[in-house]
Amino acid sequence: MSEFRGYAGKSLEFLKVNKISVGDSVKISADLTYLGIIMPRYEHSDDSHLVLKLKSGYNIGLEIEKIKKIEITSSPKKNIEKVESVEKNPSLPKILLLSTGGTIASKVDYRTGAVTPVLSAEELNSSVPELSKIANIDAEVLFSEYSENIMPEHWLKIAEKLKEHSSSDYSGIIIAHGTDTMHYTSSFLSFALAGFPIPIALVGSQRSSDRASSDAALNLIGAVKFLIGCKTNGVYIVMHQDENDETIACHFGTRVRKNHTSKRGAFQTIGDDPAFIVVDDQIQRNARNNFFKVKEFQPRIKINTKVALIKYHPGYDPSLLEKIIEMNYDGIIFEGTGLGHIGKIMYDNVKKANEKGIFLGMTSQCIDGRVRMTVYESGRDLLDLGIIPLENMIPEVALVKTMWALGNFQDRNEIKKIMLENIASELSD
Repeated sequence: MSEFRGYAGKSLEFLKVNKISVGDSVKISADLTYLGIIMPRYEHSDDSHLVLKLKSGYNIGLEIEKIKKIEITSSPKKNIEKVESVEKNPSLPKILLLSTGGTIASKVDYRTGAVTPVLSAEELNSSVPELSKIANIDAEVLFSEYSENIMPEHWLKIAEKLKEHSSSDYSGIIIAHGTDTMHYTSSFLSFALAGFPIPIALVGSQRSSDRASSDAALNLIGAVKFLIGCKTNGVYIVMHQDENDETIACHFGTRVRKNHTSKRGAFQTIGDDPAFIVVDDQIQRNARNNFFKVKEFQPRIKINTKVALIKYHPGYDPSLLEKIIEMNYDGIIFEGTGLGHIGKIMYDNVKKANEKGIFLGMTSQCIDGRVRMTVYESGRDLLDLGIIPLENMIPEVALVKTMWALGNFQDRNEIKKIMLENIASELSD
């Protein structure tokens, strides 16, 4: 039953005896006095605790046996809130929002504790009313997945949906996306939709929309302002610049990483400033060059996922590389040390992989800087074994680009050429 969602055994019995449901606001006396909302339990949780959301936005677990008293302070309204329709303003630009999951365009139902996607422009307007003053938003849910569950097949669906709107009159397209793998998705879209004429912004939220410190609405508002005012195409990740609310950073989608687990300013452009900064209604351009290096839209929406990313480390077992070769992988990206090195213990299997026709690319574990495999003898040995240095391409971007290249090109020399071609600013000056 939804009113006891996730609870079982002792905890379920406790709620029933006290006539309390998920979503009720309660006062609990235990070691301290707690005020909050009863939240659902995860499916595989024990049956000895209740989950309480405090006013601070944080969830805590309280052991049932230590609860001295529990009383309801209020219950949520059971009626469905009426959502007012949004009246379109014909003088405002149009923005398309495609939701794939995450919390950026979600709302919290305190009756069930569930975070659900915003399904319509009306709901979006209700959640972030400021948007209706700056743009007409059309919203569509493609799917609802946690970031870690977004797979290459989802990239293909997003790309195909975007392709449908390549000739539309939208000023920009927002993709609401979980943050953990957002830069993988932005990389694929950058290559698969090279030259896409409408600016694309992937937007996420580090703090859930039910917390006072949530960055969801501000990131979304900043993305809409950016898309309307940037006057250039490209694929961008748009998030907070730092912990403050004054500045939104717009990063090139192939030059960005998530460098912190929980900070609002978790995303950083590697080796440079963000391409654009949004401060209030002003857009500051830092990018010296355009994002796409092609002038015409050239969609190539295919992929080959038989690519491995190998992070070399002292003690790496070369038999793992041999196993990848035996599994008929078509590409291997090495995340090497320093200027692009892996130990001699790997050389025999690297040679086997090269002889088998597997594409071999080298990136660096260093956060910034370029691969330079001609500086030391070991690097030159690896060049002779067929490894291609990928300049300053970020390892995750190199992985995605290789998947894309192998999916769209067949000739080995052509694949090497395309991997070294700067398509979407994946290689920076």
